[in-house]
Amino acid sequence: MPKREPLNFERNAPDFKLQSVSGEAVQLSSLWAEKPLLLAFTRHSGCTQCKEMLEQLVSGREKIEKSGLSIAVIMQGTPETMADYAREYAPGLLCLVDPERQVYQAYGLERGNLFQTFLNPKVWSAVSRSSKKGYKVEPPPPGQDAMQMSGIFIINQEGRIVLPYYFDHIADHPALDLLLDGVLATHWDRPFDGPIGPGVGSKQN
Repeated sequence: MPKREPLNFERNAPDFKLQSVSGEAVQLSSLWAEKPLLLAFTRHSGCTQCKEMLEQLVSGREKIEKSGLSIAVIMQGTPETMADYAREYAPGLLCLVDPERQVYQAYGLERGNLFQTFLNPKVWSAVSRSSKKGYKVEPPPPGQDAMQMSGIFIINQEGRIVLPYYFDHIADHPALDLLLDGVLATHWDRPFDGPIGPGVGSKQN
């Protein structure tokens, strides 16, 4: 399978119409047109690290929204298979489903290798930590890919990606401060029409 191209700073964010877990049709561009969007992709519903990521987003939701961002989560599966999962692990978040993983592919999210998903010592450490919270490692339900990697993107109101975050391994969650303030204190509610921040250099044309 050819390697998927990651989406870099200032790339136009791919736009899709998806179903929410409640069955409503949602156009991604309608979300970021209203306010900058934090778009998070989970792996599969048996992944303990995804549950930790969702826990972080739920607990940090107020701060994230105060920073000028809205939140949407994309999951594998269907509304029927993911509704209970979303209610349990992502209460209050807009959860969308991508059963064919077309959006995952468009955003450059690849299938991981064994080191990224299993053999990395950081993964084992994270699994041990999450097990203490009561999260159990479970196989993915039928139709969900156990090797799918996660990612988080922040998209401005012009539909451009101002933060693409690809996980190096399945426990590679970005710190909440990064999501709140950007790489170097970018203000997400302002048009992204200049350098990303001090020390990063000029934007690429």
